[in-house]
Amino acid sequence: MPQAQNYVKKIIIEGTTQGGRKFRPSDWAERMSGALSTFGPDQRIRYSPLLQPTTINGIKCIVIDPDMQEQFPEMYTYIMGWANKNELVVSEKEVN
Repeated sequence: MPQAQNYVKKIIIEGTTQGGRKFRPSDWAERMSGALSTFGPDQRIRYSPLLQPTTINGIKCIVIDPDMQEQFPEMYTYIMGWANKNELVVSEKEVN
C-alpha cells in the first residue's frame, strides 16, 4: 500500500511584480531571509525553515512557513506588507 504524502501549505512571494516586472535588487530574497538566519559551526549561513530564499522557474522567491505568523507576528506582518507595497506576486502552495 502506498504511503500517504504529507503536504504543507507554504506562502510563496515571487520576485516578480503583478505587472510582470522583475523585482530589484537581485539579492532581495537572501536579504529578507537573512532576518531569521544564523551561522553554523562551519561559519556558513543557515536559513530558518520559517523563511527561506529559493528559485522557482528561474524567479527568485521566498518561502514562508505559515507558523511564522504565530512565532514572529511582527516580522510576518512586515514581510507581507512589504510584498503588498511592492506589488509582488504572493501565493500559497502545497509542498511536501
